Amino acid sequence: MEKEEKKQSPAVKTAKIAGLGVAAIVVCYFAFSKVNHAINFESTDNAQVETNSVPVLSRIAGYIDHFSLLDYQQVKEGDTLAVIDDSEYILAVQQAEADLLAARADLSSAESQIPTIGSNKEVASAGVSVEEVALQKAKRDVARDEALFKEGSITQRQFENSESAYQTAQKLLISSRSKVTQAGTQTGTAQAQIEKAKATVAAKETALAKAKLNLSYTRIIAPASGKVGKTNLKKGQYVQGGQPLFSLISNDKYWIVANFKETQIEHMKVGQPVDIKVDGYPDHKISGKISGFSDATGAKFSLLPPDNSTGNFVKVTQRVPVTIEIDRPETFTGILKAGLSVEADVKIH
Repeated sequence: MEKEEKKQSPAVKTAKIAGLGVAAIVVCYFAFSKVNHAINFESTDNAQVETNSVPVLSRIAGYIDHFSLLDYQQVKEGDTLAVIDDSEYILAVQQAEADLLAARADLSSAESQIPTIGSNKEVASAGVSVEEVALQKAKRDVARDEALFKEGSITQRQFENSESAYQTAQKLLISSRSKVTQAGTQTGTAQAQIEKAKATVAAKETALAKAKLNLSYTRIIAPASGKVGKTNLKKGQYVQGGQPLFSLISNDKYWIVANFKETQIEHMKVGQPVDIKVDGYPDHKISGKISGFSDATGAKFSLLPPDNSTGNFVKVTQRVPVTIEIDRPETFTGILKAGLSVEADVKIH
């Protein structure tokens, strides 16, 4: 009786065999799926969501006069993010404007000398003509009086007066010619002063433009649309020129940077489709395609790249950064966030 009880019925045996068969089929299916996936896909979980991060800087030094942004607040391109006290920059503009007015006045004064110098030159030139005529007359008078003196027709005093008049005419002509030369020299000097005044005006105009530019920098403007990061600014805080204030995360474009092993990239090409799984949102199906490969491994971008020439070389599998373009990223703006971990499956066959 006991032996008969131990004997199993055919139905039970059939059920066990069927169960084992189903289990074997399931195991074979998963094994086939794994093998098929390994043959047709290259996968990595060393990947992250990336986006543009724009540092917001202060281009001038000063005290924060107005700041009311909250952490992670959405802003639009062109919005005023912070205001620096502009008192001293307004004074700098006013000083530059006054300096420019003074420089323009000096230029006008230098230019006004040209007509006066030209008039003096014309007068001197006319004087030269008159003195030349007087000199010719005095020369004829001396020649005539000399002949008359030799004949005894005039006295020696009269002849000496003619000679004196001739010498005086010579000196007056020399003086008039020197005045013409002096007027020409004054013209050159005046032209040089005008050019110097023009250069001064240009320099003052540049200084005014720079002062106005610095004044415009007192309003820190959003360079792009996005969300501000962690902010620590307070009203009254002093900032230096070029000091990073906070970051602005642009949320209009996202992509994936996946780091594949060097043994995986042999059959990978630009344009191959990619299945993307975001760890934080595993139920969302996201697709994309390879858009580019880095020309250097990740280790080459490190602060201290490995030096394999030291003699104690240990071979380590390197990682190559691969950029993946997301299909229709605008449909995932509420999901994608820079830095999220993702899994990437690249279909290579």
